Amino acid sequence: MSWQTYVDDHLMCEVEGNPGQHLSAAAIIGHDGSVWAQSSTFPQFKPEEIAGIMKDFDEPGYLAPTGLYLGGAKYMVIQGEPNAVIRGKKGSGGVTIKKTGQALVFGVYDEPVTPGQCNMIVERLGDYLVEQGL
Repeated sequence: MSWQTYVDDHLMCEVEGNPGQHLSAAAIIGHDGSVWAQSSTFPQFKPEEIAGIMKDFDEPGYLAPTGLYLGGAKYMVIQGEPNAVIRGKKGSGGVTIKKTGQALVFGVYDEPVTPGQCNMIVERLGDYLVEQGL
């Protein structure tokens, strides 16, 4: 299965039980910042934004004082799971980032999708990739 299929079918899919609702953007990006696959709506990010996210996985709390930036948009960092998940909030939307052995799985959402729905979609795929050794 191609990485694009994971993005299209597993991340940009309809939210379970809520027809017509889906994430606003999603991507799978290597730890080095290389794009494995992304939705057409995923923001054009800067390499230093990915570097900052990677540093926060190594040093939980690193992004908390400055915020998490993705495509120039600033997200307030909210509770995640050290070395596994970073969550960010911006207005009525936000971002969930799950770290696997080789990649970062990104999900970006806006209302009416809830943070919990985004977390579930992103973390389920991330956990699957971890189980596959990726």
